[in-house]
Amino acid sequence: MESPAKEEAGGELAMEIESSVTAEDWRRALSRVVPSVVVLRTTAPRAFDTEVAGASYATGFVVDKARGIILTNRHVTKPGPVVAEAMFVNREEIPVYPLYRDPVHDFGFFRYDPGAIKFLKYDEIPLAPEAASVGLEIRVVGNDSGEKVSILAGTLARLDREAPYYKKDGYNDFNTFYMQAASGTKGGSSGSPVVDCQGRAVALNAGSKSSSASAFFLPLERVVRALNLIRDSWDAFGTKPESVYIPRGTLQATFQHKGFEETRRLGLRNETEQMVRAVSPAGETGMLVVDSVVPEGPAHKHLEPGDVLVRINEEVVTQFLRLETLLDDSVGREIDLQIERGGVPFTVKLQVEDLHSITPNHFMEVSGAVIHPLSYQQARNFRFKCGLVYVAEAGYMLSRASVPRHAIIKKLAGEDIAHLDDLIAVLSKLSRGSRVPLEYVKYTDRHRNKVHVPPVCMLDGVHSQHFFGTGVIIHHSDNLGLVAVDRNTVAVSISDIMLSFAAYPIEIPGEVVFLHPVHNFALVAYDPSALGVGASVVRAAKLLPDPALRRGDSVYLVGLSRSLQATSRKSIITNPCTAVNIGSADCPRYRAINMEVIELDTDFGSTFSGILTDEQGRVQALWASFSTQLKYGCSSSEDHQFVRGIPIYAISQVLEKIISGTQAPFRLINGIKRSMPFVRLLEVELYPTLLSKARSYGLSDNWVQALAKKDPVRRQVLRVKGCLAGSKAENLLEQGDMILAINKEPITCFLDIEKACQELDQSMGSDGVLSMTIFRQGKEIDLVVGTDVRDGNGTTRMVNWCGCIIQDPHSAVRALGFLPEEGHGVYVARWCHGSPVHRYGLYALQWIIEINGQPTPDLETFIQVVKGLEDGEFVRVRTVHLNGKPRVLTLKQNLHYWPTWELSFEPETATWRRRTIKALQTTTV
Repeated sequence: MESPAKEEAGGELAMEIESSVTAEDWRRALSRVVPSVVVLRTTAPRAFDTEVAGASYATGFVVDKARGIILTNRHVTKPGPVVAEAMFVNREEIPVYPLYRDPVHDFGFFRYDPGAIKFLKYDEIPLAPEAASVGLEIRVVGNDSGEKVSILAGTLARLDREAPYYKKDGYNDFNTFYMQAASGTKGGSSGSPVVDCQGRAVALNAGSKSSSASAFFLPLERVVRALNLIRDSWDAFGTKPESVYIPRGTLQATFQHKGFEETRRLGLRNETEQMVRAVSPAGETGMLVVDSVVPEGPAHKHLEPGDVLVRINEEVVTQFLRLETLLDDSVGREIDLQIERGGVPFTVKLQVEDLHSITPNHFMEVSGAVIHPLSYQQARNFRFKCGLVYVAEAGYMLSRASVPRHAIIKKLAGEDIAHLDDLIAVLSKLSRGSRVPLEYVKYTDRHRNKVHVPPVCMLDGVHSQHFFGTGVIIHHSDNLGLVAVDRNTVAVSISDIMLSFAAYPIEIPGEVVFLHPVHNFALVAYDPSALGVGASVVRAAKLLPDPALRRGDSVYLVGLSRSLQATSRKSIITNPCTAVNIGSADCPRYRAINMEVIELDTDFGSTFSGILTDEQGRVQALWASFSTQLKYGCSSSEDHQFVRGIPIYAISQVLEKIISGTQAPFRLINGIKRSMPFVRLLEVELYPTLLSKARSYGLSDNWVQALAKKDPVRRQVLRVKGCLAGSKAENLLEQGDMILAINKEPITCFLDIEKACQELDQSMGSDGVLSMTIFRQGKEIDLVVGTDVRDGNGTTRMVNWCGCIIQDPHSAVRALGFLPEEGHGVYVARWCHGSPVHRYGLYALQWIIEINGQPTPDLETFIQVVKGLEDGEFVRVRTVHLNGKPRVLTLKQNLHYWPTWELSFEPETATWRRRTIKALQTTTV
């Protein structure tokens, strides 16, 4: 009778000790814990497996101070490439490197150099999984919601919660219990230690559910095993290993823990339940039931959903922990599983597979696509076989062929693709620009194969990678074909273009040869010989630049549908000279300025483009698409497009210069040198004002009458909206100036200024200046204003540095009227997820004016400066935003994932060349 009394007394004593935990106890415990908790800043430079490229913050904590080991979540260490730093509580920051990430469970380890911490006293946090119990008061210490140190209180409510389900096409943990508490953790607290009042970690924070303020914690038993094996490996090598092997076994089957009430409904025999209850630990509530099996894995066609697991190797197994222990200890060996299916017992022998062998550790990158073997994680999500060829990121080439992320590639160029090596072998045989069929499947549409034919850089603020539109053939000869199209379809010169012809069923490549710097049109060249017999069917349209269209004229609007079906409608010109007025987009990109367009009484909507012809089919205008951005209040905007007619005379003039030109500059088109025209411009954005309004600004009656007599239709005067920064007109013309005359000739429309510029080109000995008469603040002023000469090449050079695309400021940026002082700078046009610039916050829409104190006024100087920067070096960058705000930031260069390279166009060879400027020196073995 004494023993029970002693046990009861002992129980009372334990309760008394637990209730006597004071705030001082927690203060002492947390003072030991906090210095060992680190903020992790991680970057995934490439999409891989379940993760996308990007940068984020998380938490980790030191579990081995002597060896420099930090514990955190698997989704923090990432399944693929990762670059990371750890910041301790005293703001010391050091690089950390992935040491191990579990293939299934949400934990992983980073390693660091303990000697790198110079000024902080800290200890390691001991792991005590056995201390976890329902009702235990805990603290979660970490980087919650971006705060550097956050301590949240809670109480363990459950130790047997199902693993949280995060998403159908991403990482999910399984075959384990989780703990649950109402601590309300949020983003950034991933990897935080869940500690008790003694400062021991009893669990690892992994996820949360904001709707119920619940947090989910990973038990630490398997973490302790992995850590001990790492320590043993470390001691065996005598030095720190780059990585370690932790034996992990799998049957490629997912189990769930079901209560006995459920297992009975699944057919579990009564005698089996009694036996399990008798031999299992006190309080056992259920058994493990098969939930899913991965196709062609060890358990495929042997286990089925609903099967109840009874024994493994004659041992009753009802808990995940024991299941995993047996599997991990049996890698490469057979095990016996006793199963009950619908009340029928049977035994199967299964080979335990090495879990690491179906966890990808390499990838192929081609044209921005990241492709690797399908992981166990995604095979389980998608119900596919492990090891298939999986698209983690579509990149440019595959996305252009409409191949999505998560696709499985089945065939390429007619050859079966079962493994990544098969894909590499086929790609190695293809020449640049080859077009071959590609077959793939999606997990959301798994029973239908899809076939597409696959055939960069997004410069100048281009807002999309794919554009469609209708063009018109304006020249077709034996060795040259030219198509005119709007610049909302052909946005930049570095474009892959495919032409489909209504006259002949064929699709051939084209190349951009001319982009008008102001007007909304471009010229695309093609090789007529590529048409084969279709070359005799295809012909150029007849252009009719004169006479100009007038109000009331009848025209035919003709275009093509997406299925290349001709569509036409007779329409009436309602206004032949409407001035285009397109505001700057949030991200500056090409916009038409200083041009008049044609409006019709009827059309086919905002997405239909084509041509306007007379009754004989002669082209009088290009029915073109214009890009704009609609503003909604102060904070939101939306891309929009509209269509208007562009008179064909401007296109006709450029065509004539190309066909008849014999002077430089030259460009190689279809192997033949062609003369490409320059365009002389007054780089000033103008807008019309009615003469009635101009009179109210003080314009004299004499000038009002002279301008009205010159142009009785428009009855307008042109005013200055702004000068392009860096133009010869800058600092001479001011906003609001009225341009009255050039060389004493009244000016009323944009065409008048264009003709004046053309006359400069035609006159001998011209110095390229215009003698202007303007009206400014009540006074007539005579000025001599310079003009600028631009080619039709567009942007022909860019540099990719640390993951951002850098170029000289393009015209849409200069049209904002501002360039930074001190010799200007180079412009950041784009940035890439998972890159150093993403990690450290060097985003687009700003100029880089200095690197480490060295000015970078232009692209060539910038290249020379960054050439001297080494991998891993912190770089001080001085920038100026489009709004004029200066900023200084630091970033660390990573040449392993983000080498510095240049892309430039060579007119002599008509090719874009990529040249590596700085990269890590690697050795191929």
